[in-house]
Amino acid sequence: MTDKALTDIAFSNFDITPALLDGLEQAGFSRCTPIQAMTLPFALSGRDVAGQAQTGTGKTLAFLIACMNRLLTKPALANRRAADPRAMILAPTRELAIQIAKDAEQFGARLGLKFALVYGGVDYDKQKVMLEQGSDIIIATPGRLIDYVKQGVVSLHACEVCILDEADRMFDLGFIKDLRYLLRKLPIREERQTLLFSATLSHRVLELAYEHMNDPEKLSVETETVTAARVRQLLYFPAMEEKLPLLISLLSRVEGGRSMVFVNTKVWVERVARALEKAHYRVGVLSGDVPQKKRQSLLAKFQRGELEILVATDVAARGLHIDGVSHVYNFDLPFDAADYVHRIGRTARLGAEGDAISFACELYAQGLPEIESYIEQKIPTAPVTSELLVAIPRQPLPKAASGESIADIFNEVRANAPADKRGGPKSGRSSGGPRGDKPRSDRPRSDRPRSDKPRSERPAADKPVEAVSASASDAARKPRRRRKPADPGARAQMHSSFVTAPAAKPSVLSRIKSWFTPSSPKP
Repeated sequence: MTDKALTDIAFSNFDITPALLDGLEQAGFSRCTPIQAMTLPFALSGRDVAGQAQTGTGKTLAFLIACMNRLLTKPALANRRAADPRAMILAPTRELAIQIAKDAEQFGARLGLKFALVYGGVDYDKQKVMLEQGSDIIIATPGRLIDYVKQGVVSLHACEVCILDEADRMFDLGFIKDLRYLLRKLPIREERQTLLFSATLSHRVLELAYEHMNDPEKLSVETETVTAARVRQLLYFPAMEEKLPLLISLLSRVEGGRSMVFVNTKVWVERVARALEKAHYRVGVLSGDVPQKKRQSLLAKFQRGELEILVATDVAARGLHIDGVSHVYNFDLPFDAADYVHRIGRTARLGAEGDAISFACELYAQGLPEIESYIEQKIPTAPVTSELLVAIPRQPLPKAASGESIADIFNEVRANAPADKRGGPKSGRSSGGPRGDKPRSDRPRSDRPRSDKPRSERPAADKPVEAVSASASDAARKPRRRRKPADPGARAQMHSSFVTAPAAKPSVLSRIKSWFTPSSPKP
């Protein structure tokens, strides 16, 4: 992407129906971004398009304009019933589907088009009634929509426009089978227009395109770097116990704007949010454990500026258009290099500038080489000094401004959780619908650490005497047999390693740092 967020090409230069142009102007859109200027000539003419561009460059508006213009200027298929949708837009996550619907309503509400938003985690029957009443454009996540299609609630046989947003993410989240099922329910590819947009046009995405699209035009906005050019990146190497003090200290040195903090596990979403709230920040949370309606409410507050910080898992890394995010903090480095790009893409959107600050602790630093290889650059580093671990004091929030506390949010989460999940947050599909469409970024992976702390920081396995004799039933339980070391010396060595590990932590961290110092040879 060039330094200019917008081109000199106006939407009025294209053959767009006047009513749609008026809607765009009223919404504040007059000139095209590079991806819009590149794709609209083909999409408006009815061609299939496979478009690639960075997040935040205007892909959503490009396909919404093409879709709405077609529905407003061309007659519906002859076999269409009044209730059958004419267009289908698929998004990989609920948040992205909601955002697309919001953008569509912003300039399409006065066009006479009827939208239906379908996703998991909310009232199933209410969405069913909405679909039965009919719509022109369905905006949906694959899991929930496929349930309605299989039940015969909605038919896709008259969809003349199919749009796939964040196609690469569809693969990442395991939706490809559902996606292919839905595509087979559409008219044949010669009788429909298919628009595919993605941050990356990987081999598997192109394979999908050539399988289900009609001679698509492949378009890509060239970028000098994978990451947005206006994002200032910085990397720290804190110890585990330094991460929270460092985060709070860095936040205290930035006034104004909004910040997003990304963590890898749902457990740490709550821990980090509680710590920030204690430090007198207005905090919201986004994770798979938080109910969908609550997530929408918190996101809306963050967008309105009622919350200063949003702590999230990767459920919020893609597709969300939030203006004014000045800082993104990777409290944990992500497991996938592509997720790093999407996380920091929440800032510096559409030509603005922003900062992306990452913590490479001993748990997640092993992913740094892959990230730097993916973005084709070294991330600048800064030392963690003692002064930097001390936050600038902040005045307590007025009670009226504090709003709903983090404790209130998670008490509600635990109260509404199924009985088998109340013992602690677990992964799995959402309980809001038959499929839930829960992003897999909130699910455990085989390569993820089983704990958020190194083994040296975990509590000792030996239980207090009071706990052992707490009840007769506990006393009657047969203790689990543990495999013993081959000899007493091994046992002593193993015990010593657990006892003395905290003292050795600095050396572990310094070793990690040496991996990324050019002058130091790798071990």
